[in-house]
Amino acid sequence: MPPSFPALAPFDRLQDPRTIRKIVSVDNRSVLAFAGLTADARVLINKTRVEAQSYRLTCEDAPSVEYLARYIARTQQKYTQRGGVRPFGIATLIAGFSDPSAEGGVAGPVLYQTDPAGTHSSWRAQVIGGKNAKNQREFLEKNYEDDMDEEASVKLAVQCLLEVVDSGAKNMEIMIVRADGKAFMEESAIDVVVKKVEEEIEANKDAKKKSTDE
Repeated sequence: MPPSFPALAPFDRLQDPRTIRKIVSVDNRSVLAFAGLTADARVLINKTRVEAQSYRLTCEDAPSVEYLARYIARTQQKYTQRGGVRPFGIATLIAGFSDPSAEGGVAGPVLYQTDPAGTHSSWRAQVIGGKNAKNQREFLEKNYEDDMDEEASVKLAVQCLLEVVDSGAKNMEIMIVRADGKAFMEESAIDVVVKKVEEEIEANKDAKKKSTDE
């Protein structure tokens, strides 16, 4: 997994992006992206944030990404067997970096997935939500490399998302997660990457056409 990596999500082109986020901060070390029912996500995110603060008050340290993934999965699982409630209709990706003090002085990137059934698993790269998730996951399997830098990681994420998103950067939300913090990419910066990827796609098409004609 690269030293920094993007969490990303598409949103409807008719929607005001300021009114809803598919990617949110849970703690200063953790970011959560979700797919599914936004109202369910809001409830689960609030529960997770409270748990993160409770952990910080008790242990005087930020919870690890793995701890939060286990908490979210445990909460989702409880709602599958309790009377009078229904399961949370969301899947989540929790991203961040491990604690350097617990990893021999090296902070490593961490990514976990949870599903409505209450299972959690660790990934190098993953896709959730949408009917094309399987195809996008196969795309990542073919193109992901462990030694990718930040620029290459963002480019791969945009290439993957362009498979299902129209209108380019206007319908993308990307957050860069680094060991020293996290930040959303500006739309203008995303647009630069999108145009570069689209130019490469067109160039490949032209090259294939020429080789076929020959």
